[in-house]
Amino acid sequence: MIIGIVADTHDNTKAISKAVKILSAHNVELVIHLGDVVSPLTLTYFKGFNMKLVKGNCDGDIEGIEDKAKELGLSYEGKSLDTTIDGKRIFALHGDHEILLKDVINSQEYDYVLYGHTHKARDEKIGKTRVINPGSLYMGDEENSIAVLDTASDTLKFFDVEGREVEI
Repeated sequence: MIIGIVADTHDNTKAISKAVKILSAHNVELVIHLGDVVSPLTLTYFKGFNMKLVKGNCDGDIEGIEDKAKELGLSYEGKSLDTTIDGKRIFALHGDHEILLKDVINSQEYDYVLYGHTHKARDEKIGKTRVINPGSLYMGDEENSIAVLDTASDTLKFFDVEGREVEI
């Protein structure tokens, strides 16, 4: 399955619009949003995608996010997502609880651990677990980036919001 991974959108609608075009161009079958949507209305940019999202530390209006996700046919997963895709175990969380993040990685129960929060892209193999942070779409000094993962081939690519593949 081709999975688009995004995090820390923080209502940056300009970057989100560009990211959505990239996800569409890469035939993403599922989008996993790793938290910090911030405003429920931001979710409207993801309308039409199969999307699962987890809670971020800046997501204050949880009830509004849950309602908007339901209205748009998106799936709000709460604090974390534990799923299996293509026979690969995936755990997704925002990443603001560092001890939990380390414990999940060190458990070696997962093929992929996805997280956001730091706004820094990461692709690291720790034992059998591939740890992925797509970067962020935050309005700041950070580079805006997303990731696209093909679970069938274990191929991961990072893209800036202009659609250029970037090395991390």
